Amino acid sequence: MSIPHPPLPAKLVVGLILARRDRFALLAAELEAAFGRLDGVSAWMPFDYTTYYAREMGPELFRRVLAFRTLIAQEQLPDIKLATNAIERAYAVDGRRRVNIDPGYLSLERLVLATGKNYSHRIYLRQGIYADLTLIYQRGDFQALPWTYPDYADPPLRRFLLAVRSKYAHDLKAASAAVRSRGDCSDD
Repeated sequence: MSIPHPPLPAKLVVGLILARRDRFALLAAELEAAFGRLDGVSAWMPFDYTTYYAREMGPELFRRVLAFRTLIAQEQLPDIKLATNAIERAYAVDGRRRVNIDPGYLSLERLVLATGKNYSHRIYLRQGIYADLTLIYQRGDFQALPWTYPDYADPPLRRFLLAVRSKYAHDLKAASAAVRSRGDCSDD
């Protein structure tokens, strides 16, 4: 019999796709107000893997991924996705998005993104939000899966996520050491 245990808190990561890079600072500030301080920001990467967003946002798009300092409970992912959807709507012009915001969480084992779209490999969470297992960590690197978005499979983004994972592992060790140094404070 398996004994249920809560998962470790995870590292919140948020991917942005946008045409106007000059909007990034404003969006980053809004995301920080909602989710806490940043502790990592990827380089700008061209987003030219698909034309899916071109009609809505324009033909020349860029991707940037942010990592947040405060760790999250994994079950918060649907609430975070709903909050980022609201930010997307707030920046829309005439019903057309100007930014695509994809939140997810990184654990030691995987990267999971939130989506409102069902598909065979996605697991329903709640409130119309699904979990997309995007990358798995094996043999010292993130491994793409058959359905992994091409930009997440590319080495530049995977290298950034490896750095985020390293920082996350350090944060977990520091939190564990802090708990051990306080000792057991229970009243058994």
